[in-house]
Amino acid sequence: MRLTLLNQFYPPDLAPTGQLAASLASHRAERGDEVTVITGRGKYVPESGIAATGPTAHLRIYRLWTPGLGKGTWARRLIDYICFYLAAAMRMLFLPRQDVIICLTTPPFIAWAAALHRWLHPSTRLILWNMDCYPEALIRAELIPEHGRIARLLRWQNRLLFRQLSHVICLDAAMVRLLSSHYIPDSSALPTTVIPNWEPAERFAAAELAQGWILGERLAPESRLRVLHIGNTGYGHSFVTIVDASEQLREVPVDFVFVGGGERWSWLEAARHERALAHWHLIRYLPEGQLKAAMASAGCALVTLRDSYLGIISPSKLHAALAMALPILYVGPEGSNVDEAIRQFDCGVSLRHGNAKGVVDFILRLRSDADYAGGLRQRARNAFERDFSDQKTLPSFDRIIEGLAD
Repeated sequence: MRLTLLNQFYPPDLAPTGQLAASLASHRAERGDEVTVITGRGKYVPESGIAATGPTAHLRIYRLWTPGLGKGTWARRLIDYICFYLAAAMRMLFLPRQDVIICLTTPPFIAWAAALHRWLHPSTRLILWNMDCYPEALIRAELIPEHGRIARLLRWQNRLLFRQLSHVICLDAAMVRLLSSHYIPDSSALPTTVIPNWEPAERFAAAELAQGWILGERLAPESRLRVLHIGNTGYGHSFVTIVDASEQLREVPVDFVFVGGGERWSWLEAARHERALAHWHLIRYLPEGQLKAAMASAGCALVTLRDSYLGIISPSKLHAALAMALPILYVGPEGSNVDEAIRQFDCGVSLRHGNAKGVVDFILRLRSDADYAGGLRQRARNAFERDFSDQKTLPSFDRIIEGLAD
């Protein structure tokens, strides 16, 4: 089978979407597919490297040129997007006929490049692997008005795009409901499947987890409980409730450690300064080799989601935290993938925005009740092994891909 994956990021870049695409591409190549990856040279994280371009057995990677202006401003990001759109469209037009093309949503609407290929080769099947919902994400970020011309235009072209698709993969049920309400009419035969994101089981082996990893030197002393937020702090995340809870925990040996970057990073820095939160530690993106050390030193993992972003994005911080057996402290709306995991596996606490007392109570109990904390850790690891490792999710992709190819 000829299979293509289309996404702007790919390892060694640290972008989560690139890591997931690589996991799926390698898996299908091992099964004998002729896998093509079309990706960019731009870097999600400035420190990320770019490996040499070249074919391997059953897997060929095309790294398309873009200016690599980064995410500093929307103008820079848009220029990179446009260059990638054009280069990807040309590559897809001249690519030999593919059986299945899987398009992610970085950049938004890149699936149109795959649609060009399908117009030349009508037997090709298109899968949209929906990581984020556009233009809804732009509307929630107040970058475009909800009822303005740009939003109406983008939704119109989305409806046209969905007519070209053979299958849609979503990250949770809330995302399915949002896309169905806007772009999938009741009479449509377009199937949708929920497949959560994952982490490779071999990267988080249970034996290695039991031994633990060396703690990162830049983190707080080992005797203090660490609440760890790791990854992007984008428009879809809110930390107001965490700030309020932090003020109530000044005299408690607790540290809040933020590792990453994103649009909300400057807000975190300002909050730490204005509220004099000495027990907050902000560390820019760490190399992948140090991430497990940072997680191994944590007492729980923090995940937040704005109410207005329910169904639009799905926090990818959950899966590595579960793999590391970290209890989950979630502040966000009900019905998200994180809320569903906590309710199903009892591996943390799911709280609404404004409930600072609930945050404080949870952290204090983690510190004082070792049996409670240990039970959460065990159930978090069980959740990973059951639903959020590649051993559980990749077979779901196999069924969809092979069904379409047949």
